[in-house]
Amino acid sequence: MLAMPSGIPACPDAGRQRRFAAQLADMIPGAATIRVSLTDPKQTWPHLHAVVKDETGKIMELGRTTARVAGRWIQRVWPEVDWTRPHTFDLADATLTRSDLVTAGRGR
Repeated sequence: MLAMPSGIPACPDAGRQRRFAAQLADMIPGAATIRVSLTDPKQTWPHLHAVVKDETGKIMELGRTTARVAGRWIQRVWPEVDWTRPHTFDLADATLTRSDLVTAGRGR
């Protein structure tokens, strides 16, 4: 689900976003949220980092490839998003929210 050459996001409507969430849920059974950022704690330069949590908020251990693919897919579905800030994709309601606002209590 890449962005099209015209710049239109590949998932412009809620129906497509829900299908995308379902695809990620199939790929990562038990996942509830996926937090994507460019601040991998193991790297000194900007590098994709994805953290997957289950419904209880517990971090799920994934292979590096699976986490990276999920993170890249999310970035490609929302190319207009400021990826210098972390974002969390909620698989239940298929929404993307800036993570730093949620932790600061200013988000949903």
